[in-house]
Parts: sequence; structure tokens; C-alpha cells
Amino acid sequence: LSSRIFPAASILTVYLGKRDFVDHVDLVEPVDGVVLIDPEYLKERKVFVTLTCAFRYGREDLDVLGLTFRKDLFVANIQAFPPVPEEKKSLTRLQERLIKKLGEHAYPFTFEIPLNLPCSVTLQPGPEDTGKACGVDFEVKAFCAENIEEKIHKRNSVRLVIRKVQYAPEKPGPQPTAETTRQFLMSDKPLHLEASLDKEIYYHGEPISVNVHVTNNTNKTVKKMKIAGKSPTNSLGLSSQNRNVDVVAPSSTFCKVFTLTPFLANNREKRGLALDGKLKHEDTNLASSTLLREGANKEILGIIVSYKVKVKLVVSRGGWVSTLSDVFVELPFTLMHPKPLEESFYRDGEKCSPPVT
Repeated sequence: LSSRIFPAASILTVYLGKRDFVDHVDLVEPVDGVVLIDPEYLKERKVFVTLTCAFRYGREDLDVLGLTFRKDLFVANIQAFPPVPEEKKSLTRLQERLIKKLGEHAYPFTFEIPLNLPCSVTLQPGPEDTGKACGVDFEVKAFCAENIEEKIHKRNSVRLVIRKVQYAPEKPGPQPTAETTRQFLMSDKPLHLEASLDKEIYYHGEPISVNVHVTNNTNKTVKKMKIAGKSPTNSLGLSSQNRNVDVVAPSSTFCKVFTLTPFLANNREKRGLALDGKLKHEDTNLASSTLLREGANKEILGIIVSYKVKVKLVVSRGGWVSTLSDVFVELPFTLMHPKPLEESFYRDGEKCSPPVT
């Protein structure tokens, strides 16, 4: 077993098989590991392990007068030492191998993550923001104390951030298509806009092809066309293309395929952009779309991430005072990472997470 450790002043050492735990929509991988203790140091104290899912909705530097812009969505506690007989669970393969390697002072812990919790998401801070960024994060904490309500000293605890992630489903949804028809005053025939994407699921960094077809049977002119990607937290997460000329004359048609690319590099200073939750010293990308179970309560999910492409036409109505009118359609799509080819690490225990400092 090749492993790395999370030391806490040589008092507690926590072993995990990985840092990313996959939400399969109808099932979430359990968080399993062991904590290695020093019985001589503990004396009469106990060892607890806590899993917390928290939603920070305000900047840390704005926390004043004991008020924090942070809400715990889920907290679970386990007494790892001395073990509680009625809480004893079957050991996973990882735990069996770790206990065999580490000896009698290694104690297992397992947490089940509820299905209704959000995935790890970070809202990108602004250039001058300090402290913890807003978003949803998961943390495993091990500490020694006489009881679980006791104030925890830093030297007696170890914390590590983990992530709850989702991967693209194997079966994509139907091809996104949308159309609309607009009738204008003083024009006998309508304007028809139809748009479609080449598929429903895209991987991070993959270009998106947007097929736009306009049938302008009116006596009006389409002055501008805009194709842009949007997300609930920010409308600038995707690169976009614009056409600022008279693109569709009266009684004519227009057809073209535009290309958009989900791209974070040009948006790193935009506050509030939803990103995948990141570990320390690691880069990240735009947040992956949230896959929801049927009937899930959206109000308790913290942050729900979705994406759409908006195709908008700006039409000149003409007259003495030229006015403009918008005609648009929206195409939802899914943006995610592909499912890794290898089996989950936690099943084999062949890799542990890097240390957290």
C-alpha cells in the first residue's frame, strides 16, 4: 500500500484513500479512512472525526460582531476512539489494508454523504478580496477532546478539505433546439429564429457549435446578432461572438454555425464566477453543471450550476424614430468532466491524498 499522511503534531494522523468523492446522483461514495492515534498522549481523552459541508455566502473579511456569512448544511460526528460498539460498521477494503499496515492504534471512520448536498463549488473572488472565498466546501476534521462539545485546540486537531464531485452521465440528453416566431406591426409576414447545439453534453474546454437559422420575411432589418454563453452566477463565463452589421436584410434568410468555447483564462478577475471547488495549490475550471435527482429540493442545495447559450437578434422597427426590438432563444447544455476510466481509488486503497498544511 503506497500512502501519504496528514500529520497533526504527531498526535493524530489521518489516512484517506482520495480527496474526490463521486456523486452518482442516486448514490454518493462514502468517505472512509482511518485515524492513527498516540494512546499515551491521549490519556483519558477521546478522538472524534467530523465531516462538515458548509456554504459560505459572504466574504470572510465582512464577518463582524460574531456574525458570519456561513451556514453548515451538514455535520456528522463519529467517535473513533474508544470505538462505540453500537456504531461499529463493516470495514472497507481500504480500511482493512491500512489497519493491517499501521497496527492496533489505527481506528476506522466512515461517513455517508446525503444525496441532497451540493457539490464543491467556489465563487471566484475579486482581485482585492481576502480571506475564504464564497462557495460550498467539505471538510474532514479529527481531534482529541474529553467530549465533542469541548473547545478544539489547533495542536490537537487536523483538518483536510475534500470534494464532492459529479461526472458527465454516459447517456446524453436530447440535442438542444429552440425556435421562436415574431410578428411585427406593419409587416404581413413574421420573422422566424431557430437555433440548435450539436449535442447536449460538453466537456470542459470543448468548443460548442451553435447552428443559427433566421428566416426574415418581414420588412424589418436585423441590425445585430449576439451569441453568448451564460450561467446563473455570471454571464461572461463563455467566450462569445457578435455580428454588428446588417446581418439579415428584409425578405431574406441567414444560416451560420458559430463556435463558443467554455474558457476560464480570460475571466479570472470576474468576481462571482462559479468554479469547481479546488484544493490548495491546485488550479480549477468553470464549475461543472449540477445533476439533480428527480424531485430534489433545490432550495437546500446551496449553489446549483447550469449553463445555456443565448442567441439574440436585435431588429430595427424603422419609422421616423428608429426603435429596436429583441428576439431571442435559449439553449441549455451540460458542462462537465468525463468520468475517469480508472476505478475509484477508495475501493483499492492504492493512493492517498497529499498532506494539508
